[in-house]
Amino acid sequence: MSEALQKLGLVPFFTQQLVDTSLLDGRVGRVAAVQRSNIVVFCDGGTLSVGLSPALQQARPVDRPTVGDWVVMDESLTRIEQVLERKSLFKRIGAGTSTEFQPVAANIDTLFVVTSCNEEFKESRLERYLALCNEAGALPVIVLTKIDLTDDTADYVSRARGVQVGVAVETANALDPTTLGGVRAWIDDNATVALVGSSGVGKSTLLNSLAGDSLAETSGIREQDKKGRHTTTHRELHRLATGGLLIDVPGMRELRVAEVDQSLGVVFEDIEALAIRCQFADCRHDSEPGCAVLQAIEEGKLDKRRLLSYQKLQRESALASATLAEKRAQSRSFGKMVKEVKKLKQKKGTT
Repeated sequence: MSEALQKLGLVPFFTQQLVDTSLLDGRVGRVAAVQRSNIVVFCDGGTLSVGLSPALQQARPVDRPTVGDWVVMDESLTRIEQVLERKSLFKRIGAGTSTEFQPVAANIDTLFVVTSCNEEFKESRLERYLALCNEAGALPVIVLTKIDLTDDTADYVSRARGVQVGVAVETANALDPTTLGGVRAWIDDNATVALVGSSGVGKSTLLNSLAGDSLAETSGIREQDKKGRHTTTHRELHRLATGGLLIDVPGMRELRVAEVDQSLGVVFEDIEALAIRCQFADCRHDSEPGCAVLQAIEEGKLDKRRLLSYQKLQRESALASATLAEKRAQSRSFGKMVKEVKKLKQKKGTT
């Protein structure tokens, strides 16, 4: 294995999937960016711009290459033939009326959930990101930016730590390199870190500061409504001169969840621990007698906001998961019908 591929994060988990190790000599690479007409791939020989094989063009969105994927290209190095199995995948339900999973970034070791120390900070938003992060199989780290804008950083840190038991929280002023030591400590030589969060929280500024270069365009928050401007317009994998890789993800205004039941148990471990003590096994923590969760709220041991956030994510996940399951069933039925029609045509053709 070449040093260049190692620096891109190639580990035995991926090489063991190759039927022929000679593919490492030029045909294996990592997706750096996905554009409309082509895909940018970093490989041993440099940077390539390639397309997709016909099979991948017809694949579900979640099965097509995304930023961070390890891929195998054809002999001409013009098309991607195979996407290697992922060790982690940050994904979401598509915006609007879509019922398909959209891959956001693959093979991430650590996910920086970035939020700022101002009106943008919301525990419920962090809980949503953390649920998706735990589902992805990556290690979450909450990064509080713009600490220069507040006189009470400790309060923001305390609130951030309250969204998941044991979650790591780092603070930074992305414009001041001397404050980035804690954040840098999470970026190992061959590690892949993705930055997610709302627009305007300072992801691009943080990326540039960590890289020591202007890799991404930056912009501030609109003062009239404290909402961010989109500066990152597409996902891209960046190699750091000091080692490690960073993926900057555009701010997502809509972050829908599905199939995150187990992850909610991680993020809301405190609520699920209380629920075990409820009088009824199917307690909805609404108005049932003997509800340990409601009792904890009355005693000031649990924030009611947190319960409402938990219940909202449960409902949203259940609804989206049911819709996905129904669509999959319809697709299977349609596929079965197509096969049966083909068989009938073949029989007629032989008679």
